[in-house]
Amino acid sequence: MESQIVLLFFVLVLSIFLGVELISKVPSTLHTPLMSGANAISGITLVGAILASGSSGEWSVILGTAAVIFASINVVGGYLVTNRMLSMFKKK
Repeated sequence: MESQIVLLFFVLVLSIFLGVELISKVPSTLHTPLMSGANAISGITLVGAILASGSSGEWSVILGTAAVIFASINVVGGYLVTNRMLSMFKKK
């Protein structure tokens, strides 16, 4: 059990460093497509959260419902930011 927690912590720290390195190397012209891809990933997260909230068990329902709420906020917020960024490139 303890080795599994250490492994999960290692994966978390590694993913944080990898994410920072990847995002810092992206030019500003590519942030809109990157945001759209992140929205798609959040949509997949939302589907997984819905499946988790339908599981049996009290904690599964509580954590799944919280995940649905947070993933929904992320999807809607990402869509609004992407839409606003794309509207800056439209001709007036």
